[in-house]
Amino acid sequence: MDVLEADLLKEIDPAELGQRIRAARVAKGWTQTQLAGDDISVGYVSRIESGQRRPNSQTLEDLAARLGVPTEHLLRGVTAREYDEIKLTLDFAELSLESGQHLEAESQARQAVDRAAVASQEELVFRGKYIIARALEGQGSIDDAILQLEELVYSRKGGLVRIKSAIAMVRCLKNSGDLTRAIEVGERVMASLEGSHIGSCDEAVQLTVTVAFAYFVRGDAGHAVRMCRKAIVKAEALDSPVARASAYWNASIFEAERGSVSNAVPLAERALALLAEGQDSRNLARLRTSLGRMQLELDPPDVTEAKRHLEKAAEELVWSSASTIEISGNRLAIARAHYLDGDLARADDICAEIISSVKDEAPILAADAESLAGQVAAARGDGEGAKRAYRRAVFLLTAVGADRDAAQLWFELADLLEDVGDLEAARDAYRSAAASSGLRIRPKSRAGVAQLS
Repeated sequence: MDVLEADLLKEIDPAELGQRIRAARVAKGWTQTQLAGDDISVGYVSRIESGQRRPNSQTLEDLAARLGVPTEHLLRGVTAREYDEIKLTLDFAELSLESGQHLEAESQARQAVDRAAVASQEELVFRGKYIIARALEGQGSIDDAILQLEELVYSRKGGLVRIKSAIAMVRCLKNSGDLTRAIEVGERVMASLEGSHIGSCDEAVQLTVTVAFAYFVRGDAGHAVRMCRKAIVKAEALDSPVARASAYWNASIFEAERGSVSNAVPLAERALALLAEGQDSRNLARLRTSLGRMQLELDPPDVTEAKRHLEKAAEELVWSSASTIEISGNRLAIARAHYLDGDLARADDICAEIISSVKDEAPILAADAESLAGQVAAARGDGEGAKRAYRRAVFLLTAVGADRDAAQLWFELADLLEDVGDLEAARDAYRSAAASSGLRIRPKSRAGVAQLS
């Protein structure tokens, strides 16, 4: 150890040095016993890591050699050059994420996290773990993504990255069907932001509308609309195109779901114009998909414009950080456009692709694709084929919890089953639609039943 390092050892905070040694040990996957070896006691390693003891120069050099890191790493944390290298690796990982290269993004982020952990660079570790979670979401590993995000969301650190993590976690929980937990997580983070300097940033507005959407899917439409209106007011005050686009986008979805598609389309078009000013290709593609769906629900449907937006969105999704579920949702809307345009073969092929890719992780989306496949069969005059597809959709939906999306699809299936003469299945589907929307049969009076018999 040279003179400068010896002087630094005398001056360094033992707790800081201990934290770096522990981080290097954990990154290597070792226990304190493995690090101690034959020359240093486990108790002494424990006291060094907790900051209760300052090692002498020889002990520090021995520990560094065993950990496979330079002594300078433990004394200085990281050099400016090494910090820049880790940050650059994360920049590349984020670029890979946004271009849809999820495996590459995960690999780069994990490398950066390992180096940042050894160097005790918590900010870079936090950012790297967020990128890993987004990459896992993009690969369709929703449960793994949620587990990765939990650590970040429940931390009191992280700043804007923590808010972004909360947005991602609420979205993942919503997509997995766990609406109650999605709302709880979002509300907890929103409460912690009250009165803080980042409580009115773009990301805070986006978190609000993401939670509002979870409320809406759960059936709390009134509360969702009120949250969205507040978000619009806050976004207008920020004069932020991204925040305003997010608020208008969700407002358009709520209007469409309430049956006011003609009011929803202008809101979505306004959001699209605002979002097009930025560089967020993923959300721009998601918005184009949403607008395309609304145009298919107009009376009469605007199939030509819907196809234009949906196909443009499909191109953008391929080169973005979109998940398998988001890509499949866009594909289903394209299939519906082909069905309305009379191209039954193309619509059927796309439905088969979607069912194969998402039936395990997104049963509602897969059931929706089965429902459309049934409509294609019915349009071809294949009543039995339609029945089979609708029955498969019913099977998928039976494993799904009660929420607005499930209720809507149950209701549509009931009508379609009635059309093909499967009246018993239609009756059951109507009952499931009612149950999913929160309706329950009140207890009957015994006396009343006796009088009717």
